[in-house]
Amino acid sequence: MRHGKKVNHLGRQTAHRKAMLANMACSLIEHKRINTTVAKAKALKQFVEPMITKSKEDTTHNRRIVMSRLRQKDAVTELFRDVAKKVADRPGGYTRIIKLGNRLGDNADMAMIELVDYNELYNAGKPAKKSTRRSRRGGANPAAAPATETQASNEEE
Repeated sequence: MRHGKKVNHLGRQTAHRKAMLANMACSLIEHKRINTTVAKAKALKQFVEPMITKSKEDTTHNRRIVMSRLRQKDAVTELFRDVAKKVADRPGGYTRIIKLGNRLGDNADMAMIELVDYNELYNAGKPAKKSTRRSRRGGANPAAAPATETQASNEEE
């Protein structure tokens, strides 16, 4: 039975697991996306998202907390400078896991984990939020109105 055992040990001792997750988090912050196994990606998501939340508020205390877990000064600097600005208005869910299939050598489930705000392909398809609300009742479509006017003017000529 595994009652109360939330942490996936990933087949490693505690120090090795923490060091591996810190290195993977630094790579994710530096490269914005990395390929790894699904289990490691899920563990990394739980490891890195609280630190991204801390980076939104740039205080000495938050920098020290993140530095104690990441252990790389360049990654902490980039996290607080660049990544924090991109995710400032996002209330959570800073990473995305995309499954890639199985690895050729040992058939392990592979995944790509990436920072959501840095992928232009996914973000380009979503239009900006409109502030007005439309009713469900009839009403003319504002985009169709100019088209009918131009058709009417073309028919007169």
